[in-house]
Amino acid sequence: MLKKLMGAVREYKRPSILAPIIVSLEVVAECLIPFFTADLIKAIEDNLGIPTVLKYGLILLGMALLSLTFGILAGYFCSVAACGFAKNLRHDLFARIGTYSFANIDRFSTSSLVTRLTTDVANVQNAYMMIIRTAIRCPFMLIFSFVMSIRLGGSLAWIFAGILPVLGFALFYIIGKVMPLFRHVFKKYDKLNESVQENIVGMRVVKSFVREDYEREKFNRASDDVCADFTRAEKILAFNNPIMQLCIYTALILISYFCSKIVISQFGQTSMHVGTLSSMLTYSMQIMMSMMMVSMVFVMITMATESARRISEVLSEESTLQNPENPITAVENGEIVFDNVSFKYSEKAEKNALSGIDLHIASGETIGIIGGTGSSKTSLVNLISRLYDATEGCVRVGGHDVREYDLQTLRNAVAVVLQKNVLFSGSIKENLRWGDPDATDEELVHACRLAQADAFIRSFPDGYDTQIEQGGSNVSGGQKQRLCIARALLKKPKILILDDSTSAVDTHTDALIRRAMREEIPGTTKIIIAQRTSSVQDADRIVVMENGMIESCGTHA
Repeated sequence: MLKKLMGAVREYKRPSILAPIIVSLEVVAECLIPFFTADLIKAIEDNLGIPTVLKYGLILLGMALLSLTFGILAGYFCSVAACGFAKNLRHDLFARIGTYSFANIDRFSTSSLVTRLTTDVANVQNAYMMIIRTAIRCPFMLIFSFVMSIRLGGSLAWIFAGILPVLGFALFYIIGKVMPLFRHVFKKYDKLNESVQENIVGMRVVKSFVREDYEREKFNRASDDVCADFTRAEKILAFNNPIMQLCIYTALILISYFCSKIVISQFGQTSMHVGTLSSMLTYSMQIMMSMMMVSMVFVMITMATESARRISEVLSEESTLQNPENPITAVENGEIVFDNVSFKYSEKAEKNALSGIDLHIASGETIGIIGGTGSSKTSLVNLISRLYDATEGCVRVGGHDVREYDLQTLRNAVAVVLQKNVLFSGSIKENLRWGDPDATDEELVHACRLAQADAFIRSFPDGYDTQIEQGGSNVSGGQKQRLCIARALLKKPKILILDDSTSAVDTHTDALIRRAMREEIPGTTKIIIAQRTSSVQDADRIVVMENGMIESCGTHA
């Protein structure tokens, strides 16, 4: 897990290494300040003169300036390293999700993937920042302060050694109790994000059915679950501060008592003076504050560990669809053959979605597919562009098994207009050029004319530069379908699949689209999935499906 995450450091290795080094120098400078402060106070007590006092004063000023400089540099390098690490991690996650097959996407919910890309990455980023700065600073500060206190106070420094085990035991006990709660809370985060996503995406449905109160209630339940888990965790963490304070003040009282006694009586240690007492108190505060910061680091790491596991889970997930070792990089024609194909979405599924499919489609042929809801029409065409792999049998395109092709080559040769049409925020031109990034304006217009979209696009004030809102919410269902058909035509595919993609247009427009395709792209193999027979009556053959099997196949007549 750690190896996968650390791969995201990449070009930020230099600041990641410099930050701990500079932090170490900052700690050395800070730990020397109380030591020289003791000498300064002793010089004043012994009345050694202004030159001596000035010497120690300048040394303290130099140490303070060094500490400030190192602190600024450490903060800068730490921020650069942590932010860069998080940026690369988000990039790696997004790139990995982009390689997933539909089967992989089905394994993770959308809300969970969003949480992993945002909240989990933020937690890991904060932990990384703590590790390369605070997690280095605290142990160094603790060790150096302890060494310097031994040098100044001798046996009195061992007071710290008696306090630290108590502190350590309490810390690890608290972390052991809190860790399972943090693991559990991230699952609740997924549900919270899911509630938000569903409500925003389906806002029109929510309002049309007057279900705002129900959605608000559902969100409140998810939010309350997250709050309850965090509250339980925070209740346990709340013990951290009083335990720390108890240990700190116990150490301060003991140091103050014994040092004061020695200073006043000069019993057995004539070298002990007020400056030593002051420095010992400073070191005790540094040691205890270091322990407190260590506890904060552990809490942060505890939260980040579960986030890191969830991120690693996404990075480790291998796509169920892989390119072969020597893939075919050209699709010769649009011929499609289903050879005794059976398919099910999960290995655990008891029933096949498709069973015993035998179908030969010649290149350039137009095939209509009809059947009742749930008859697996979409499942059938998903195998052509290898969105899923057949469980049994094989699917051949252009004379080759689809598993022998380079995935990008195969999918570039197959254009699919899905049931759920998706447009992206941006202009109409930008959406159309998803089909061909290098398409000219003339090619865009030609494709839109074939899809019967040119007329309504020109009716907009900005024409082809009209801005589409997220999801295409500012165009009608029929307009959205025609834009998606035009986008698919710009790919100049060898196989065009229309998956019930004219259901929202009127029958006249549907007929014009079919005629334009028949006349303008005769060499393209066309598969039209539809619910109404008028959409497929001009097809060369019609396939009737039922219960995942081909019931019959023939012409419209």
